[in-house]
Amino acid sequence: MTGRKLSVAIATALFALIAAPNSFAMPLGMQVIGKANPPIGHYEFCRVYASECGPASHDPGPMTLTQDRWRTMLDINYTVNTAIQPLTDHEIYGVEERWAYPRSVGDCEDFVLLKRKMLMAKGFDPSDLLITVVLQPNGEGHAVLTVRTDRGDFVLDNMRNTVLLWSDTEYTFLKRQAADHAGRWVKLQDGRATAVSSVSR
Repeated sequence: MTGRKLSVAIATALFALIAAPNSFAMPLGMQVIGKANPPIGHYEFCRVYASECGPASHDPGPMTLTQDRWRTMLDINYTVNTAIQPLTDHEIYGVEERWAYPRSVGDCEDFVLLKRKMLMAKGFDPSDLLITVVLQPNGEGHAVLTVRTDRGDFVLDNMRNTVLLWSDTEYTFLKRQAADHAGRWVKLQDGRATAVSSVSR
């Protein structure tokens, strides 16, 4: 079996797993609990790319996750992760924080911006592609792309080629773009501890 056929087979198998009925009490989507301030890097990015930071024309709710869309998510996550070399903004620009579309190098936010742009070019609705700020287990901040679907919120991450349901990651979720306005941000509540507690009773 060629590498491409193997990748397709794996993608199909993974899709079958995530498409199965969810029997757990875990919330499929992240819980939004209020407004949040945008990261300074995103605020400055929006001053340059104002057309990408406006209100959504509509928000029909999380997209239906088809097998083709699942494969596209996996393909773009892998493509960007292998095409861009991770470097800090200080190493690239000599500044603490700058969000930009990467060409060959970039930090975590740059990976996210490129993945979001490529998925929109494939027909994904911007309201389902949300830049998200998380905390790693070591306490360091990080950015990932959340894709809202009817099967849950999935995370595209430059630290792994696997696309995971948000609740299967090791991150603490802090805030993300608002689905109805790409220039606004909302605060998240990570309800996994509560969900696990309710299941164990």
